[in-house]
Amino acid sequence: MSKQQEQELENARLRGVLQNEAPRVGDPAPDFELPALIAGVRKPLRLSSYRGLKRVVLAFYPFNWQEVSAQQLVGYQAQRRRVRASNAETVAITVDSIMNSTAWERAIGPFEFPLCSDFWPHGEVAQRYGVFEQYGDAAGASQRAVFGIDRTGRVVFRKTYPLEQVPPLDEVLAVLEAS
Repeated sequence: MSKQQEQELENARLRGVLQNEAPRVGDPAPDFELPALIAGVRKPLRLSSYRGLKRVVLAFYPFNWQEVSAQQLVGYQAQRRRVRASNAETVAITVDSIMNSTAWERAIGPFEFPLCSDFWPHGEVAQRYGVFEQYGDAAGASQRAVFGIDRTGRVVFRKTYPLEQVPPLDEVLAVLEAS
């Protein structure tokens, strides 16, 4: 990646942080670093580490321990081979704590893709992607949303779903495979 492209991505990231702009298709995806469970091991995950290497299916879900969230992530694990064949990686993000995610993954997993915790500052990444919902006086959670990010770090797909709907991987994979 050229210095100009790196500077453009950094400027877009800063704009998103300062203005809480939701990235649109064609925009650079806001970079982040979150604690993640990767094959059951806690490690930091930085989105930009995929740049130039893999496409990313960035899947926001509101909470662990919800039936729809379980169906979504178990379904994504079942389609892992197809995601990998598309030279992509699924990265799931919730506002629940990493400890909560650890217990949940042990109950319904294992998952071979990263489960990230956007717990503190609460929902900061979901806010930068424009998919954070405040529920009255409660802390809030992310919407159920999926972003497709190409190898250059640009958003090529973006869609939110009703909380009770499992987002199908077919939509985002078709766009990623074409990018």
